Amino acid sequence: MNKVELLSPAGDMEKLKIAIAYGANAVYAGVSHFSLRCHSAKEFNYETFEEAVKYAHSKNVKVYATVNGFPFNNQIKLIKNHIQKLKEIGVDAMIISTLGVIKLAKEIAPEIDIHLSTQANALNILDAKAYYDYGVKRIISAREASLKDLKQIKEAIPKLEIETFVHGAMCFAYSGRCLISALQFGRNANKGSCANDCRYPYVMYAENPETGKLLKLEEYEDGTYIMNSKDLNLINHVDEILASEAVDSIKIEGRTKAPYYVGVVTKAYRNAIDDYFKNKFDAKKYEREILTTKNRGFTDAYLVKRPFEKNDTQNLETSLTNGSYQVSGIVNEDKKSFMCKYKTFPNDEAEIVLPYGAKIKECENEIGKIYKDNKKWKLKLYKIITNKDKELESVHSGNLNPIKLPCELPYLTFLRKKEIK
Repeated sequence: MNKVELLSPAGDMEKLKIAIAYGANAVYAGVSHFSLRCHSAKEFNYETFEEAVKYAHSKNVKVYATVNGFPFNNQIKLIKNHIQKLKEIGVDAMIISTLGVIKLAKEIAPEIDIHLSTQANALNILDAKAYYDYGVKRIISAREASLKDLKQIKEAIPKLEIETFVHGAMCFAYSGRCLISALQFGRNANKGSCANDCRYPYVMYAENPETGKLLKLEEYEDGTYIMNSKDLNLINHVDEILASEAVDSIKIEGRTKAPYYVGVVTKAYRNAIDDYFKNKFDAKKYEREILTTKNRGFTDAYLVKRPFEKNDTQNLETSLTNGSYQVSGIVNEDKKSFMCKYKTFPNDEAEIVLPYGAKIKECENEIGKIYKDNKKWKLKLYKIITNKDKELESVHSGNLNPIKLPCELPYLTFLRKKEIK
């Protein structure tokens, strides 16, 4: 079996570069038109998106364009123009949700592959076969599909590619078909402007119809997060997924997530895939890295278990919790400096998180030292000096001055500190 594709989010140019540097085989991104993450997609216009595609292709990485919104009649002309633009840019595939847009894409850009969005809720052989016969090369399965379902689809339609989400945010609604955002804020989730209402705290009341009185149901002081799903995390099941030989691509959610999330999660799954094929799979090692990212708590959701077999998919207490580490810096393109992302003082130590496959050496000088401690690379800054040779007593995330490193580190390397609870 060939190695499964690792597909990572690219909410902007920086995240695209990070996803590639940390081991992605392909990225998915979009211009704001007709993307179900239209706010993150505003980071790209056609010109910058073309630059992103060229950059990815120069690294032998594919780009899949998100065209997965649900257009209205008055948008048909716009979506025709949009598909033509994506054709000219040269994306490797378009991720589409509806039959009408699939037909349109086949007419305008027949040479570009079509991937069926998870929004289409492909769960079974009948639907998968219908889309395959219609010209879809790959289905992105609904999150509610089980691995057994995917194996049966692959056995029935072996030439159909199957992509499945393995990590990231989960929607309260079935495969993200949500109306709450539109009802409360007039922001249509199916057009890409979800307000994430399911993450908010709610207070519940029970009404006595005889008296008309409301009884407040208190579970937590500030209300309950009754619709707040935990984040999907299947890092412990990568070996089962790959062993099934049903999945062609595993996908990480997160076009609106932080750059650190994109890098660390991508690298964890990259290592999990590579180690599986070397017979060195070690779930605990990858899990440690995953836990450094901010999350809503984790669930393995539905791929390996049915929902009724457990009751751990909701985080009722908080909207978001911190990971075990705080990002303190990211290395600039010059490799000689970093941008501070957290408060840093002289003699502070930070762990170094390298891009996939990067190698470094120990060094020490008047600025600081880079060294290995218990198999982990560390940075200790004796002095905080800007690239204009100004020495600072401390530096914080609001400071836009690059800070000198004692010696070169690879571009897009992260620096992180243990979170103090």
